[in-house]
Amino acid sequence: MDARGLPPELNDWFAARGWTPRRHQLDMLAAGRAGKHALLVAATGAGKTLAGFLPTLSELIEAPGEGLHTLYISPLKALAVDVQRNLLTPIDEMGLDIRVETRTGDTPHERKMRQRARPPQILLTTPESLSLLLSYEDSFLMFAGLKTVVVDEVHAFATGKRGDLLALALSRLQTIAPGLRRVALSATVADPDGYRAWLAPHGDIDSVALVEGEKGADPDIAILLPEGRVPWSGHSGVYAIPQVMAEIETHKTTIVFCNTRGLCELVFQNLWKVNDLQLPIGVHHGSLSLEARRKAEQAMADGRLRALVATASLDLGVDWGDVDCVIQMGAPKGSSRLLQRIGRANHRLDEPSEAVLVPGNRFEYLEARAALDAVEAGELDVDTFRPGALDVLAQHVMGVACAAPFDADALLREVQGALPYSALDAETFDRVLNFIADGGYSLRAYDKFKRLTRTPDGLWRVTKPGFVAQHRLNAGIIVEAPMLDVRFKNGRRLGKVEEHFGSQLSPGDSFFFAGMALEVERVELTDVVVRATAKPARIISYTGLRLSITSTLADRVRRFLADPGEWARFPDDVREWLEVQQRRSRLPEPGQLLVETFPHEGRHHLIVYSFEGWNAHQSLGMLVTRRMEALGLKPIGFVANDYALAVYGLEKIIDPAALFSPDILEHEFVDWVQGSALLKRAFREVAIIGGLVERQQPGKKKTGRQVTFSTDLIYDVLRKYEPDHLLLKAAWADARARMTDVGRLAHLLDTAAEQMVHVDLDRVSPMAVPVLIMIGRETVAQGAAEDAMLIEAEVLAEAAMRVD
Repeated sequence: MDARGLPPELNDWFAARGWTPRRHQLDMLAAGRAGKHALLVAATGAGKTLAGFLPTLSELIEAPGEGLHTLYISPLKALAVDVQRNLLTPIDEMGLDIRVETRTGDTPHERKMRQRARPPQILLTTPESLSLLLSYEDSFLMFAGLKTVVVDEVHAFATGKRGDLLALALSRLQTIAPGLRRVALSATVADPDGYRAWLAPHGDIDSVALVEGEKGADPDIAILLPEGRVPWSGHSGVYAIPQVMAEIETHKTTIVFCNTRGLCELVFQNLWKVNDLQLPIGVHHGSLSLEARRKAEQAMADGRLRALVATASLDLGVDWGDVDCVIQMGAPKGSSRLLQRIGRANHRLDEPSEAVLVPGNRFEYLEARAALDAVEAGELDVDTFRPGALDVLAQHVMGVACAAPFDADALLREVQGALPYSALDAETFDRVLNFIADGGYSLRAYDKFKRLTRTPDGLWRVTKPGFVAQHRLNAGIIVEAPMLDVRFKNGRRLGKVEEHFGSQLSPGDSFFFAGMALEVERVELTDVVVRATAKPARIISYTGLRLSITSTLADRVRRFLADPGEWARFPDDVREWLEVQQRRSRLPEPGQLLVETFPHEGRHHLIVYSFEGWNAHQSLGMLVTRRMEALGLKPIGFVANDYALAVYGLEKIIDPAALFSPDILEHEFVDWVQGSALLKRAFREVAIIGGLVERQQPGKKKTGRQVTFSTDLIYDVLRKYEPDHLLLKAAWADARARMTDVGRLAHLLDTAAEQMVHVDLDRVSPMAVPVLIMIGRETVAQGAAEDAMLIEAEVLAEAAMRVD
């Protein structure tokens, strides 16, 4: 061993490559030698993965042995495969007898069986696959000698339900292997102590060393402005497709990031239309088949693609050294996300990553500029840690029971060792146990819900073996909308579309998917059978929440509006837009809520510039129109973007303040959520995660309609007979916290009365144009519809920008 703690094999390997271990890599090795847990925060390209594995490689070199030594947990299947590829290189070059394997939902069954019987020394997996492993009787034997768990890209899931599941799994592993060491890696963490507490057993933050990497080269980021103009409307950036293609042509390899799967397909098709050089371009998103995704990933790894159009499916950690440019279509929505995506370029600490932002409209230009400033200032988006979800806890408890009978008190102490559940009380835990045991008061007459039994010795055990198979078949935290497989007649599968979209298709219809134009031959119960076509096609659509602008960027955009001294940095048309807004209406100061009212096309409009994000504005629009209805103001509808909400109706709104008050969350919000499909959708998710309703049965998979019918039926029974049921409470928490951004909404309503500034105008204002143009066009525009939208935006803008 040399003075730095490296075994000769590792020292020689570094030397052969002309490398010197970085300080943070050696610090991670020292933490490992000392047996300390560790959080590494280091820039992309700093060798984080190798740093995380250095203690493992050192220990396996010095004391070779069989059995599982290290678990690597990744949020993405693609990341696990990529790390395996990059980890095998040094192992092979050093000639080490170390087996590295992956285990995800895509791993063949035979390999999974072998891994449990004879595990590799290093196993790369996901939170869901780890949780399933812990549900087997032999998990105690498999994990008894485990030395290290490495959690990569910890920021990507620690604060959500997948993080809850992983935190519970870590507590279980610590019980099985008390000497287990925990390691977490991330490039974008605003609150290191928050993540240290999440990583630490029983919240012992002092047991987790914080290792910080050296600062890398500042990224080279530009905002793309074709002909120096920024559009009034849109959010896709497709107006700049020729310039995006030119960037691809002048770089070795480019990743083009899009914020949605539908936009990903749209951008790919538009790029292909202008790809005069016939450059190889791929497409990658989470709804494509495993085969299609792996094919694109391998082509990138081999350097056979010039560009890959992708979604968040490639946000994290995939290391392709030939990528020298990243393009973000539309606004990035957060500084941390932008930094993460920029990090996909170069992967070298001492060379700047090159990135190009393509804003979709003028507000998005301000957001893009705000994101650049935030990245330059090192200001990241702050993550919020919240109490663990009870449906996730129920799934975990059932998994523990599948492995072996358990004592409730001992399991409660173990669960409380996970930060999300550290404040869990015995009464709530008992409710979780009783829910698994009989489904709750209203469902206890049905044997299908009696999954656990308490035996005379006081232990809880699974009632019958069938429930064990049911749990393993249905466990998982990611609950997608009901999906249909898209396949050719010969059986080749291309991926999945949502049942909502697929059910609208008829034979002869055509749509773009997997980078191809496809014609529907027939729609079956679970499949859409297609063939390739040259017919004009529509862009696929997906439901679900959009990414909302973070508070960090929203605050910076507000400061831009209030500080004319900043405007010199903006393009002429953006600067003129703000100047005319200032003359015609006003610009909100930080802490002010600007509300404009004006007539337009025979309707009365109200625009609220609240900057609280699309999700919160959607909820606010629902609530305000309900209140307008109650006040006789005859609302017609509303539209929203990240920056503003536009409500329109038949009566003039004299007093906007009457529409915004905190009690709207106590009255209209409760009535709306309980009377809408929102709570039913939330209940469907928690019922599946909590194990009340199975998605699959041995030999067959339920359709989305069948699952929805089952959950709707149970929901109606519980609402009527047991309104305080555990899962109804969990669904309500989900509906409030995740689906409506209610925290931002509550803050807005709490401060609206004292912050509101009302300006009554005779016609539309410049700042209202980007949101107003969305009326009647909520879907992604394309082709002739897009041209019409741009023409209408220019006409509306002409009226808005006229100064009389």
